[in-house]
Amino acid sequence: MKLKEIYIRDPFVLADPNSKMYYLYGTTPSYEGQGFYCFKSQDLVDWSGPIKVFTPPSDFWGTKDFWAPEVHMYRGEYYMFATFKGDNTCRGTQILHATSPEGPFNVHSDIITPSDWECLDGTFYVNETGNPYMIFCHEWLQINDGTICALELSENLKHRLGDPITLFKASDASWSKKPSWHEKDIYVTDGPFVFEREGKKFLLWSSYGETEYLIGVARPENSFIDSHYIQANHPLAITSAGHGMIFTTFAGKDKLIVHVDNEKGGKEHPALFDIKIVNEDLEVVLNEN
Repeated sequence: MKLKEIYIRDPFVLADPNSKMYYLYGTTPSYEGQGFYCFKSQDLVDWSGPIKVFTPPSDFWGTKDFWAPEVHMYRGEYYMFATFKGDNTCRGTQILHATSPEGPFNVHSDIITPSDWECLDGTFYVNETGNPYMIFCHEWLQINDGTICALELSENLKHRLGDPITLFKASDASWSKKPSWHEKDIYVTDGPFVFEREGKKFLLWSSYGETEYLIGVARPENSFIDSHYIQANHPLAITSAGHGMIFTTFAGKDKLIVHVDNEKGGKEHPALFDIKIVNEDLEVVLNEN
């Protein structure tokens, strides 16, 4: 199948160096019950799947909102950062583990985000000295002006260390607006992802303009974790799209994947774009591929 035939939100691609396959994860329908699924491809054009990679155990705390799985390699194995919601429990991100990108993934960590925070969309970052972190969103549903935060992780990725650090809030970006579908002055943060190239650092994140879901770019003045962020004046030039990430193909080319048709309610699908760095800015090449 082609990407346009895969109905998925929050896409994430792992270019697996062991199998030389591309694995696509995301927020998907429940094909065969609650859990997470992936699709795989050798060329980013033709995809097979879905393959079920995580089935929650019978006593698992998460009962709904299985969202935004990301699979990262760490010390030669595979770790999934994923969001869940439980009955009478705040939404949070937890880490799963497998020895294959096709799973089966099993519960690995504590719930990483604070138990009294509504959180989502954890992504993985290892700093220059090898310390692991999770960057995530403190949700607008709880605090109105959503934030992007970071937590240091234990070396084995089982626990958080210390308290969350707030990196920035949604309203720091001039393009982030109160969406027309909400009566209150709220500002959304979704889908953080860190990217470094040519000595430059970028943090992708999603929010709303007045009418559309959009992807913004923020640049830390120094470190991703402990410095002021400079927000781009404009979002990336893709409309009705969000929750983007960047991966490098086996041919060495950087690709941006996002979900598009955000307003179509169940018909969102992944789309691939080329990217380039122009001066200090990250720009997207609008030939969808």
